[in-house]
Amino acid sequence: MTLNIPDRMFYRIKEVCSITGLKPHVLRYWEQEFKDIKPVKSSRGQRLYKKKDLDIIFTIKRLLYEQRYTIDGARKYMMSKKNMLVLGQIKDELTEVVEMLKKGDLS
Repeated sequence: MTLNIPDRMFYRIKEVCSITGLKPHVLRYWEQEFKDIKPVKSSRGQRLYKKKDLDIIFTIKRLLYEQRYTIDGARKYMMSKKNMLVLGQIKDELTEVVEMLKKGDLS
């Protein structure tokens, strides 16, 4: 499934609803339940979502609607996914340090 998402810095809630097929109250509820969805507020108080937020929203939608996760289960999945990314970054950095030590290059 190919989505036609406009390439821009921010998306208003109405645009996000159109792109994702979700209702505004669902997005606002998910913001409370999933701390990774962090729209910024405009000077008028309007929610402005970033591309990263859209990616997270699509992942949550897939978990809840297609894979039938509960909200709590989806939250735990998202947290474990985030933890795996952090651990992967730490592993990469440690591998670099080990290689530097083997070469004797500590500068």
